[in-house]
Amino acid sequence: MTIIEQGSGPTPQAAADLIKETTTQTFVKDVIEESKRQPVLIDFWAPWCGPCRQLTPIIEKAVRAANGKVKLVKMNIDEHPAIPGQMGIQSIPAVIAFVNGQPADGFMGAVPESQVTAFINKLTAGMPGEPNIEDIIKEAEAVLAEGDPATAASIYAEVLAADATNIAALAGLAKCYVATGAIEQATQTLAMVPESKRGDAAVKAVQASIDLAEQAKALGPVTELEQKVAANPLDHQARFDLAIALNASEKRTEATQHLLEIVKRDRKWNEDGARKQLVQFFDAWGPTDEATVEGRKRLSTILFS
Repeated sequence: MTIIEQGSGPTPQAAADLIKETTTQTFVKDVIEESKRQPVLIDFWAPWCGPCRQLTPIIEKAVRAANGKVKLVKMNIDEHPAIPGQMGIQSIPAVIAFVNGQPADGFMGAVPESQVTAFINKLTAGMPGEPNIEDIIKEAEAVLAEGDPATAASIYAEVLAADATNIAALAGLAKCYVATGAIEQATQTLAMVPESKRGDAAVKAVQASIDLAEQAKALGPVTELEQKVAANPLDHQARFDLAIALNASEKRTEATQHLLEIVKRDRKWNEDGARKQLVQFFDAWGPTDEATVEGRKRLSTILFS
């Protein structure tokens, strides 16, 4: 799976081919994690192995014919002996199928094409021809939530390689860029969303995050703003700026508290600016975020008490 790098621009490339080489370092990602989306065949081989050279074109042809139901990952056991050693591979070629992160089946030797095809058909029986897009997007969201925007970006790119106009994937990829501080790339990615889809909740959330990041750039250090507020608790502008800076540092609870304090002290300040900023925070964080849920409750309490 190809990682999206910050300088690569918004147009996603195919995140992965059906066939690739792996190493000891990338085995978990290429095989274990990838097999949680669709079956992965790991082909253990070596340059000196004649039967390996016979099997390679056969298995590659069969994998391509499966139309995305299965991927092939090859490992040179001379260069990377640790994994095959751990798995007890004693002769090659050896092909092991991984499904849902676990070895599920396998075969050894340079078997004929019909046998390889039958093996893949058995492994993928009942699977649709293409991965479920919604499931892939949910997985990307989960990976991003776990704090791995690079891997999440590569998953979103898989979706965009098949459907360049997928709104959820475009918004997700832009969100990954925001998470890594690549605001320009995030903006360029959102620009690919058609005007008619700009009202989509996911798109609005990312746009709010981009706007907040741009706001935070113009502010001074958090410590200076904290000192200003401590020196004058009625300096609503300093408190407002501090809230934006704290949000940029992922301190959502503290950011919420400062804006609520402004609302409580002077609802009309800056044309209801503190409440409007809170709403922008909630849009950026999403409706199910704990900070959003708690913040809305506390805002309602203040407004309707």
